[in-house]
Amino acid sequence: MKALEALTDNNEVYTVEGRFINRELLVEAQRLYAVFSDTCEQYKSCMRTQVRYSKRMGGLLHNAMTYISHFLQVLFLAIERGEVNERHLELYGIDKNCRVVPYLKTADAVMEWGTKVIEGEKARLKKGGKPVLSPPIGAVITHFDVFKNMFVAQKQYQARSAKALTDITILRPKVDSVILKLWNQIEKHFENEPPELKFDLCRKYGVVYYYRRHEKHE
Repeated sequence: MKALEALTDNNEVYTVEGRFINRELLVEAQRLYAVFSDTCEQYKSCMRTQVRYSKRMGGLLHNAMTYISHFLQVLFLAIERGEVNERHLELYGIDKNCRVVPYLKTADAVMEWGTKVIEGEKARLKKGGKPVLSPPIGAVITHFDVFKNMFVAQKQYQARSAKALTDITILRPKVDSVILKLWNQIEKHFENEPPELKFDLCRKYGVVYYYRRHEKHE
């Protein structure tokens, strides 16, 4: 990115003295720089949003998990007291002999069981069952919906980040190929200059030199 930026921002490449660089190659470099830069910025933006959402997700996950867990515990107690028929557990996707709250420590688990609990309670109430009141299903729905909205948004940004990263991966070989062609032309143009002067001149056009550990450089 910095190599293309240094080249395209260098006014000398647009002067008569800079005409040694192939014009078509320079235009392609400008196009790729704009596309690659936008794609990288999009990826960074999506990642920043993901991080921001992730910080909020923890608290929302905990609230939804707590209300779902408490609701099921009260439901199980109601069954033990004979207030709810154990066969109705099947409406919640739970075996009628089960009295254990399912694992709810992950976002996917909360999404799965939140949906099952809400739909199950609605179905049971339609059959004339008495509502669970502590917590009421309305409170469960409220906390679950807030979490669900954040969960869906997070998934969308994860998908956008993944696509942007894929786009970067696809563009990278094209960018590298253009940079290599440019560097070859630039170094060829200054090949007769003394080494240090040649390096300085080439750097102005975006060429990057990496020295090995045993090599000395100013």
